[in-house]
Amino acid sequence: MPESVPVRCPVCRRAHVCTAPSYPCACGAPTAVRLDGAAGPAVLAHRAWDEEWVTVRCAACGRGNQWPHPELGCPCGTVLRLALSDAPPAALPSPGPTAPAPTPSPDPAPEPAHPLAPAPAPPPALARPPAPTPPPAPALPPAPAHPPTPALPPTPAAPPASPPAAAPAPARRGPFRPVTIRTARDAVTATALYLRWLGYRGIRRADQRPPSGVGLAAHGLVAQVDPALRPAAPRDVECLWLTAMTESAGCAYFSLAGYDEDARACADTLGVPLFVLGLTGIPTPVNGPGRALAEAGAA
Repeated sequence: MPESVPVRCPVCRRAHVCTAPSYPCACGAPTAVRLDGAAGPAVLAHRAWDEEWVTVRCAACGRGNQWPHPELGCPCGTVLRLALSDAPPAALPSPGPTAPAPTPSPDPAPEPAHPLAPAPAPPPALARPPAPTPPPAPALPPAPAHPPTPALPPTPAAPPASPPAAAPAPARRGPFRPVTIRTARDAVTATALYLRWLGYRGIRRADQRPPSGVGLAAHGLVAQVDPALRPAAPRDVECLWLTAMTESAGCAYFSLAGYDEDARACADTLGVPLFVLGLTGIPTPVNGPGRALAEAGAA
């Protein structure tokens, strides 16, 4: 199982506990990078596609696989790139062979009696207990002259009024199954899967194209997916909010590079949920409206 290391954000000094994700190798063994708990994380301001991947060698078969570099989205809006340890990943322990059960040793043979020793006395015979006397048979009651008239069953009382049926409890969501983000199209696919997991139906491309990124629409929601390598600006958040107002629907913003301070302040004022897309395909809410949407789901 991958170990967890403490991580502190260098911007807001907030402490987190992070665990490196585990991915399956082609041989079937789980592989995970080793995080360096002593080294601090790096603030990710600009993305380079070649630096988004790290080679992890499987400890079971020795095959080198490329997986996304572990990242962490802080609630303050900063995207942190976690430091990795140079030590290779340890192989999972395999159960050893089961030790055979000890064979019981045979009972030792009795030693022969000495010829001059007196013979042992036979055991006394047990007295047989007397046979129990059977109990006397019970006397049968005399048969009645006429058979009794069977009594009529009492009239059943009216059943009590049943209480009104309670409203069915809302269905609980299962675990979210993300997709790895390698291209801008993967970012749109991961966002659509997350919205469907929240309970939104009828997800499609939005009729109005946003100034940047790709727009998605569902019943009661307008979402914007921004796969650009720059943080989102306040203008992007305001345009999404105006589009949602014209559609009389809610809205949510999904960015791959995070948000600057002005965009976060604008989103908090307008009540726009903000999410940061990790390369593993899991959106992370970074403000209060985003956390409320992630917990409640679709209304």
